[in-house]
Amino acid sequence: MREDPVDLGRRLTLSRRHVLAGAAVCGVSTMLPRGRALAQSGEFGPESHGLSIFGDLKYPSDFKRFDYVNPDAPVGGEFSLQITSTSGNQNFTTFDTLNIYSQRGNGAAGMSLIYDSLMGGSLDEPDSLYGLVAKSVRRSADGLLYRFKLRPEARFHDGSLLTAEDVVFSLETLKSPKAHAIYRIALDKVLGATMLAPDEVEFRFAPGRSRELPLVAAALPIFSKAYYATRDFDAGTLESPLGSSGYRVDKLDVGRSITFRRVADYWAKNLPVAIGQGNFETIRYEYFRDREAAFQGFTAGAFTFREEHTSVTWATRYDFPAIRDGRVKRETVIDGRPSGTQGWFLNTRRPQFRDRRVREAMALALDFEWVNRNLMYGLRKRTASYFENSPMKAEGKPSPAELALLEPFRGKIPDSVFDEPWLPPVSDGSGQDRNILRRASQLLTAAGAKRGADNVLVLPDGTRMQIEFLEFDNAISRHTESIIKNLRLLGIEGNIRVIDPSQFQRRQQEFDFDLLSARFVMSMAPGESLRALFGSEAAKTNGSRNLAGVADSAADAMISAIIAAKTREELTIAARALDRVLRAGHYWIPAWFSGEHFIAYWDMFGRPGPIPPLAQSPGSTAIATWWVDTEKARRLGR
Repeated sequence: MREDPVDLGRRLTLSRRHVLAGAAVCGVSTMLPRGRALAQSGEFGPESHGLSIFGDLKYPSDFKRFDYVNPDAPVGGEFSLQITSTSGNQNFTTFDTLNIYSQRGNGAAGMSLIYDSLMGGSLDEPDSLYGLVAKSVRRSADGLLYRFKLRPEARFHDGSLLTAEDVVFSLETLKSPKAHAIYRIALDKVLGATMLAPDEVEFRFAPGRSRELPLVAAALPIFSKAYYATRDFDAGTLESPLGSSGYRVDKLDVGRSITFRRVADYWAKNLPVAIGQGNFETIRYEYFRDREAAFQGFTAGAFTFREEHTSVTWATRYDFPAIRDGRVKRETVIDGRPSGTQGWFLNTRRPQFRDRRVREAMALALDFEWVNRNLMYGLRKRTASYFENSPMKAEGKPSPAELALLEPFRGKIPDSVFDEPWLPPVSDGSGQDRNILRRASQLLTAAGAKRGADNVLVLPDGTRMQIEFLEFDNAISRHTESIIKNLRLLGIEGNIRVIDPSQFQRRQQEFDFDLLSARFVMSMAPGESLRALFGSEAAKTNGSRNLAGVADSAADAMISAIIAAKTREELTIAARALDRVLRAGHYWIPAWFSGEHFIAYWDMFGRPGPIPPLAQSPGSTAIATWWVDTEKARRLGR
């Protein structure tokens, strides 16, 4: 079973050293390290080696490397892992293009590995970036102009110079209709970029831009303008695009695997942001349409690293011979980041979900206590908040600061927003708690729904209440069936429809579904990307990640307050207010979270230490910082 539904944040996750625009870069920021105030908008501050969300950088300008790496790590060997999910235009059960930035086709996994960005992130800070292609940055007093000074040694893989012209081209391309919609939304308030010199580029931002937007721009992939002069960026292709990072595409088995090879003469390998990283000669992603096949492949050594997302597998199946004799290790890694927004999202564009009371009744149909005990071995916790596992989760009654944001919308939003935030009820664990189902029935009646002659619920407009859960595999069918069973007791006809991953991707992008399971990765400091998740404009933009179709002026205002926050305290207050509005809107059937990662790996690796709790994922951290221990590998016969 797949207990982490479709992770739409993975479309925009941390690569080896840089962050792409979207959900995974909510943590990037606009502030230079604290210094003297600038006198006027035309004046630029001093050069800085990095940027941070609220002005604090852990590493000084003369830092030699990140603390969590081994600068003497040996180079060589292979790291391999499986791909078994889908997000954005990356259908992780197959692929047919190496262009992951266009909306066309099924993008291959790992392609962000081949691109460098102006700045790259660290794994032991919540929201900081340091110079990569750019050696320094200066900001205007009003924060609307950022000038990046590029390193003259920056090169693409073909040896050509990487210049400011390429940076400008990359931004313009990602803002154009040729790029995936999530980039166009995320970069809406980037007015443009100008090449001031071959080694200097200036970004211009609109007034009212988000706190993190300049660093979203600084973390974008950089494409070669000369390369695309003879190619259509929008087209699907199996030709590896020209990159500049520490890896390039090596081999393809289309739809089955993709392998990346280390670039021996990588131009940035001795920079502080790169030292001790990229230690594997090759990185291989293996595709599996079936999760059981993936598990069996791992036990047989077909790939060497696995993050386990299924509780029953973690609890009962890690007893194979290689575990028992120590050839495979498994461990639990603490997740210090927000645990994401996970559940079955109700498409409010559909008439049956327009009434908030109907949506709340739907949420009551999941008996989490039964599901957790019987299907997940008690390893999960119930998700209640859109900012679970973080200080941004709303609890108790609104504080005075939260009320100041919410009061202008009193009478326009549910009164419950001004009270304790909505919590999913704790059931008796029977699988069909009568008290909870009675409450759901009362909500449906209050919404004007009635039972028809055949005992099927009929909405006030005469529509029969029939719904479909859209999936691309059967991984969580048993979980979903437990909901459908309770919905039938309420008179709601429900079924699961499993379709081909490519069709699933298309229907998701076109909002052609009733409900689907999804997970969004939230950052330590969310910002502009929240517009794509819950903003009114995104609700009507095909390809956006606003699956539920949230179009609420109060939610828009809270998102604006989050974006405008000048301190972490202000951000936390505004995020809690948004959490209250969204939870009162009942846009989902909230699922579960863990607060931990379950990983297993063949014991052939060296590592500099524990995986940092703030790391985006164990897999990306292992790719970045682990290495092959030749003695261990020899003992395994690898």
